Amino acid sequence: MHQDGDVIIGGLFEVHLLALYPEMTFRTKPEQLRCHQFNFHGFKQAMAMVFAVQEINRNPNLLPYIKLGYQMYDNCVRLDVAIRAATALVSGTEKYFAMRNCTGLPPVLGIVGDPVSSHSIAISSVLGLFRVPMVSFFATCSCLSDRRRYPSFFRTIPSDAFQVRAMIQILQHFRWTWVGLIYSDDDYGQHAAKSFHEDITASGGCVAFSEVLPKDNNIVEIRKIMQVIQTSTSQVIVAFSAKSYLLPLMDEVVRQNVTRQWIASEAWATSTVFLIPDLLPFLRGTLGIAIRRGEIEGMKEFLLSIRPDNDPKNGMVKKFWQEMFSCRFDPEEALAVAEGSICTGEEGLGKADLTFSDVSDLRPSYNVYKAVYALAHSLHNLMSCVPGQGPFKGNSCASHHDIQPWQLFHYLQSVNYTTGFGDQVSFDENGDALAIYDILNWQVSSDGTMKTKTVGAVDESQPTGKVLSLDEDKIFWNFESKKPPRSVCSESCPPGTRKARRKGLPDCCFDCLPCAGGEISNTTDSLECFRCPKEFWSSLQKDRCVPKEVEFLSYEEALGISLTTVSLLGACIAAVVLAIFVHHRHTPVVRANNSELSFLILLSLKLCFLCALLFIGQPRLWTCQLRHAAFGISFVLCVSSILVKTMVVIAVFKATRPEGKGAMKWFGAAQQRATVIVLTSLQVAICVIWLSTASPTPHKNTHYQTSKIVFECAVGSVAGFATLLGYIGLLAAISFLLAFLARNLPDNFNEAKFITFSMLIFCAVWIAFVPAYVSSPGKYADTVEIFAILASSFGLLMAIFAPKCYIILLHPERNTKKALLGRASK
Repeated sequence: MHQDGDVIIGGLFEVHLLALYPEMTFRTKPEQLRCHQFNFHGFKQAMAMVFAVQEINRNPNLLPYIKLGYQMYDNCVRLDVAIRAATALVSGTEKYFAMRNCTGLPPVLGIVGDPVSSHSIAISSVLGLFRVPMVSFFATCSCLSDRRRYPSFFRTIPSDAFQVRAMIQILQHFRWTWVGLIYSDDDYGQHAAKSFHEDITASGGCVAFSEVLPKDNNIVEIRKIMQVIQTSTSQVIVAFSAKSYLLPLMDEVVRQNVTRQWIASEAWATSTVFLIPDLLPFLRGTLGIAIRRGEIEGMKEFLLSIRPDNDPKNGMVKKFWQEMFSCRFDPEEALAVAEGSICTGEEGLGKADLTFSDVSDLRPSYNVYKAVYALAHSLHNLMSCVPGQGPFKGNSCASHHDIQPWQLFHYLQSVNYTTGFGDQVSFDENGDALAIYDILNWQVSSDGTMKTKTVGAVDESQPTGKVLSLDEDKIFWNFESKKPPRSVCSESCPPGTRKARRKGLPDCCFDCLPCAGGEISNTTDSLECFRCPKEFWSSLQKDRCVPKEVEFLSYEEALGISLTTVSLLGACIAAVVLAIFVHHRHTPVVRANNSELSFLILLSLKLCFLCALLFIGQPRLWTCQLRHAAFGISFVLCVSSILVKTMVVIAVFKATRPEGKGAMKWFGAAQQRATVIVLTSLQVAICVIWLSTASPTPHKNTHYQTSKIVFECAVGSVAGFATLLGYIGLLAAISFLLAFLARNLPDNFNEAKFITFSMLIFCAVWIAFVPAYVSSPGKYADTVEIFAILASSFGLLMAIFAPKCYIILLHPERNTKKALLGRASK
């Protein structure tokens, strides 16, 4: 919105609540952002500035020879939009600037706004560098009183520091010393909460709990806050928050049927969104701190006289008109809107929304009015300067044709005037206004609706006398006694917690700190927690010790059942293959390369599958001792048989060549059996030495998880376990190397290829096993070992015997000596 004038002042308002950004393609110039969800309260505050400027221009005693103009922007409740608007105000929006000497009046001399504390902090940090005065009408953060960081910031609303002091006086009046605190996670809430903690401590009270409202309205966090409220004995809750963050909490208050005495900060004390039937049983009786109510003569008539025009710089009035009457000026837009009609501009505001034209309870709008007049009186004082008696260098005055913001800032610091309503307006050394608040009480009116009623005031401008004035007879209390609730700091700590006294505070001020895991407190108001015995843990309520959960790989859990099933399935498959080989033991495929070794490999694989069962179930001494021994011996029996089988393949091939005719005499059946027995005996010796010196034993481990006992088998000697695995690995590596070298033998000796593949799988599984086993705790280490046993066993079984079973069962015509020799001769 814009109006020309000799001097322009800027304005930042919340006319829309949401901003919609255009898509950024980085190929074309971005479109202008669009704001939506029209805010009638914000527009009404902007109209208060328009009204004030027009009233000043009509006043012959205030700026008689100067026409005041304005340039106002919508911040859309977005920080980036607000900064962009403020930049446009102080630097102008013209693309070209013809005056090379940069003389003349700047685009604006001062700004009214921004209403949001976070916005004011960011904007004032920049404007303060150039001493551009900024007068906010709703930013209350106490941090903005820091003159070093925000030297040109002023406000017509009291700082939160004053608001907190007003609340403390109310708490002291009713002797409420045990109070809950809820605040929003922003500059407003955080600084107010900090001041509240400091002031209530100094007054002898205590904060029973302090909770932060989530920005994203997370229902899980909201319910955690509700649990804190319900478990605390505090009957009084102070809330510093905007309505948007507080509404989800109030919805949960209704759902859980919780009644407390609420103390509302000025950010939501006058909000109508809470004055609804659903919240009436829970919020009636609320006491709130409200901005000083004011009256502006002629404001109602002005609001009713607003009409849209065709000036593109005043498009905000058109948007207001469209939202007020649900119509559109553009016929095409009217067709696109449900039940939309075409605006004529002659619709009657007097018959529309009565709340817009209601001026009986002006609070933020009254602050806007005072802010505009503060700038106007400062400018009037600047223009009234007598040459030679001015405040600037050489007792000079500001040039009327080249007024700078920093010069207006000088006069704003000392401005002092009285409004038509009788309120004195001035600023202290920090730019803060005089602290005057109304105390509101939420009551049920005769028509059954909830409304606010002024029941007192807090006026810190009084040099002497009583600051707080309160008419208790007018207050409605939302309790059966119809009296103020009792909320003193005498709360007890429940079992499961311990009292922690707050240093330097009254004896009744303490925190109920929960006992740590494994600790309990059986009595109320316990000063310390007691640790449970080693094999016990604290209950959920931390009021008694209960036996720890014992964890091991059980046959009854899903993982144990799955591994048992796979183990038995592998043993059955090995048994079936063995039966097939026994039944066809006289056929060439079975007899090739010593059928006795094939039977021995199948028998050892069956034992490998079954030894996996020893790793499942509650560890006992015999299972701990047997599991690794059985596993180690079974695998050595299998791998040594494969090694001998590979050596036989190589020997038979060499025997067919002239230079190796005597090779087979060293690899007869007796030598093959003896080699397998010797190699297996070495593993048996390793197991005997290991079990006799440092045998594995059952062990209850509490280091993995302090709340559980992990029942496992301690290996006893790591060296013994490593030697057992290392010996298996050595035999497997030798077998793999020999099979790999013999992989290109003729087809009738092609078993070396299958052995190569089987040993490749075996080695890969056990190489991966070592790091996985070391990094897995408790029952998961057993699971990893079982998986390695089953995977390697299945690999050997399928790689070596699946091709033979394929020929025996599906192609018996190829299971003849002639067929094998025929393949070899091709």
